[in-house]
Amino acid sequence: MKKERWRLYAKKADFAAISKAYGINQVTARIMRNRGVETKEEIESYLKGDLDYLSDPALMKDADKAASLLEAAIANNELIAISSDFDNDGIFSGLLLKEAIIELGGRAAIFTPNRVMEGYGVNSRIVEEANANGASVLLTCDNGIAAFEAIDEAKKLGMTVIVTDHHEVPFEEHDGKKTYFLPKADAIVDPKQEDCAYPFKSLCGTGVAYQLMTLLFRRMKRTMSRQEIFLQYTAIATVADVMELVGENRILVRKGLSYLNHTNHIGLRALMEVCGISPEQVRAYHIGFILGPCFNAAGRLDTIVHALALLESKEYDQALALAGELWAMNEERKELTRVGTERAVELIEHATWKDEHVYLVYIKDCHESVAGIIAGRLRERYYRPVLVFTDASEEGQIKASGRSIDDYDMFTELSAFRNLFLRFGGHKMAAGLTMEKKNLEILRDGLNARCTLTQTQLMPLVMIDAAMPLGYISEEVIADLEKLEPFGRANEKPLFAQQHLSVLRLSRIGKNRNVVKMSVMGPEGIIMDALYFGDTDVFFDFLEEEYGRDNVAAALRGMRNTIDIGVTYYPQINEFQGKRSLQIVIQNYCRVSLN
Repeated sequence: MKKERWRLYAKKADFAAISKAYGINQVTARIMRNRGVETKEEIESYLKGDLDYLSDPALMKDADKAASLLEAAIANNELIAISSDFDNDGIFSGLLLKEAIIELGGRAAIFTPNRVMEGYGVNSRIVEEANANGASVLLTCDNGIAAFEAIDEAKKLGMTVIVTDHHEVPFEEHDGKKTYFLPKADAIVDPKQEDCAYPFKSLCGTGVAYQLMTLLFRRMKRTMSRQEIFLQYTAIATVADVMELVGENRILVRKGLSYLNHTNHIGLRALMEVCGISPEQVRAYHIGFILGPCFNAAGRLDTIVHALALLESKEYDQALALAGELWAMNEERKELTRVGTERAVELIEHATWKDEHVYLVYIKDCHESVAGIIAGRLRERYYRPVLVFTDASEEGQIKASGRSIDDYDMFTELSAFRNLFLRFGGHKMAAGLTMEKKNLEILRDGLNARCTLTQTQLMPLVMIDAAMPLGYISEEVIADLEKLEPFGRANEKPLFAQQHLSVLRLSRIGKNRNVVKMSVMGPEGIIMDALYFGDTDVFFDFLEEEYGRDNVAAALRGMRNTIDIGVTYYPQINEFQGKRSLQIVIQNYCRVSLN
């Protein structure tokens, strides 16, 4: 069990006044303040934020130029080649751009890379194929900011090149000064550019595409009739790409989810049915852990052709068949991930570098499409920045997908070794690269030599919104908390803490006995059911180590025992056979008291 840092937020505000002014309880007011929502404008945007709260897309550097070029291409009936990518953000930004351009009377076709054979982003094959098909405009989405060679080739062929992206601009750093490099495109729309005036920098690629299309429709004096669909695409991409659900992202996801809950989109409804979800149930959680992975699986194991075919289906029976294929691909992806993660853990546990702060794990014969997922699993298990390497298609080359922790800027750290990479891109929390295998140990030594992470920073920080006894939980409190949705990165579910919970009864439930169910009692005598969905083996090991096997055995039989734990939790309502009851879902646990 890895050590954690538990901390209570200590932010101050007049919670009573906020509660009265906005019709929320003081617990909800406190949580908003904990999330950095402070001013009147921020509170109103957070609680009621509509599309009017989005910034003017014309503020984005080159957005007006890009819209002008696209307007001219549409007027001249030129074919616009959309260079997309193979994840959710690439799929939905490409489809949004295509459908928007067609709605405006233009011609557009999507071109995507093969993940295994070609890797991320626009490449020479895509440029040549697009040109051979008669495209005179190359429009990238969710990629392109680092595609120097491919864009140079497109320009030599006489193509107009428009880049839309959200990734970090490549740079080199010397003596603490960064020099940025941009491809030679006709227009580059990426809020991460140093001189871009757009105030919100954290849009995903689909968010950038949505704002650019908003500007284009405005220029052409047209109403966006498919806006509801485009917002659904943007919501899915934003959540699935694990963007921070704050500011404009929160507005886009909140609005998109409201349309998803009543969607008539044939492909999306079909996938929801196959996954056992009704549209009105869909929350950010379902996008991040059920629907999004199905779309990602297409690009990971095959090409995104299956995903695009589903999303462009006109017949529901056909859509159901395609959705079933995506679901099956995702099941295969899950198994590849499980096997790859087990192999990675075995490698780490026997490695001479296990105590290093940055993990570089080379997994021979691992399907490269799941490297990023495995890196994420390893980051959670060991709480380290992790790069998972697999063999590339070229002899002697390897590819990596990296996932980072809050205190480690992976893109900046890797940028110091750009000379080792054949391809490279990413941002603070994730990155991808291709390099010669012979340089792996050089990179490992270099990253760890530069690393300044402390032992404290290598312990996950668990931020608790309030110490709230079980007796304060009510259906009214839970209903009020729902006003804070959608939950996700940077707008996590509220987390509460309770010390000294006595475990009255303990059991494992679920098809694979992978859920812990308990009956617990707080110091005030309130009894409530509690669920834990984490690693049940680790949880039981903790109980036996701290309280002894006899106490655990007694709890399993519902008998008197001395188990007394501290937990963090989220409250919810359990509905079963027409009956409603309060329960908590445990997120973290410990023996010691909260401090």
